[in-house]
Amino acid sequence: MSGPRRSPSGDERKRDAERTRERILEAALVEFGEHGFAGARTSAIAARAGVNQQLISYYFDGKEGLFQALQRRWQTTSGAAQPDVTMADVVTGFVRLGATQRSWARLLAWEGLADTGATPDPEGEQEAQAYFTAMVDDVRRRQEAGELAASLDPPYVLLMLFAATLAPTVLPQVVRRVTGLPADSQEFLDTYADQLGKIMAHLAGPTPAA
Repeated sequence: MSGPRRSPSGDERKRDAERTRERILEAALVEFGEHGFAGARTSAIAARAGVNQQLISYYFDGKEGLFQALQRRWQTTSGAAQPDVTMADVVTGFVRLGATQRSWARLLAWEGLADTGATPDPEGEQEAQAYFTAMVDDVRRRQEAGELAASLDPPYVLLMLFAATLAPTVLPQVVRRVTGLPADSQEFLDTYADQLGKIMAHLAGPTPAA
């Protein structure tokens, strides 16, 4: 005969809550990536995560809070500012990240398609602005270190690099028609990363003569 069931300790409850939050975030990433914010349904997210729909409100204060949590997660996951890594490697790393975690790139694309210029979440917008400002500052620092030609404007270079790294996910049909290769094929990704690395080398300007 078994003894009385032991109540979970505080640490166990904390771990269970963290696992539940993580399952919800992973499910939300797929759902938002497939349908965008407007098309995503909390009921579908809960079903994907295998949790009660009310837990989304409990942990994230609803759909908007969940979307904001994913945005903050992306800023952490992308790891854009890597001072010990060359700018070329940062860019090719973004390409490979987009290929292996397509939902993040799709989420960013959906956010752009739905953007009206309004800021319903001023705090979230401030966080996002601070993140991108730090990215521009990193490009400017790299420019001062000689990784980027002095004639180029860092914010616009960063914008072009974002477009380049998102292209395989956002424009797979263009990739296929231009290169003849599927955008998610290893052959395309290896060649594209190599070509972007070479383009980055040209952005630094001509190598001074010895």
